[in-house]
Amino acid sequence: MVLDALARGIKDLDKISKITKLAREEVELITNDLISQRLVIKKEKRSFFGNKKREISITETGIRLLNAKKEELEQKWRKAQQIYNNGEGNKAQLQTFMEANRSWMPLMLFMGITDILFFMTMMSFVGMALTPMEHSMAGDSGTEADGGETSSEMDSGDTGDFGGFDGGGFGDF
Repeated sequence: MVLDALARGIKDLDKISKITKLAREEVELITNDLISQRLVIKKEKRSFFGNKKREISITETGIRLLNAKKEELEQKWRKAQQIYNNGEGNKAQLQTFMEANRSWMPLMLFMGITDILFFMTMMSFVGMALTPMEHSMAGDSGTEADGGETSSEMDSGDTGDFGGFDGGGFGDF
């Protein structure tokens, strides 16, 4: 999710922390790991007043890896949809698939590969509860009923939403 946020042009650790719902310290650790893997680079800039400001940006290698992982996750999601659409007889198959790919679900939600309504429908179908990370991602679904913002608020940029920019994405490696 950190790499995806960087690909979308978010360069500030505090902003990345806010939109990914990860602790700033965790974002910093992830960023350092991404730097050591040469997926991102850190630049120091001087502001107008001479203060140093650190910016992080994604490398071409990072973008390629991100796009490859996004395609892989989209394929996984299409498979889950296909299993779900095949009907009641595949409930056990869908549950097995969802459990095997559970760690990727928050990322799929964050990247916009899946929408929250269909995701929650599938979770309900197989009788699974949301994890805390999935719940936090679901909180940004844009519905007023769950305390989120309305679609117009999200599109205006008031929430740190990416305004529909689809820069791909992958987790924290």
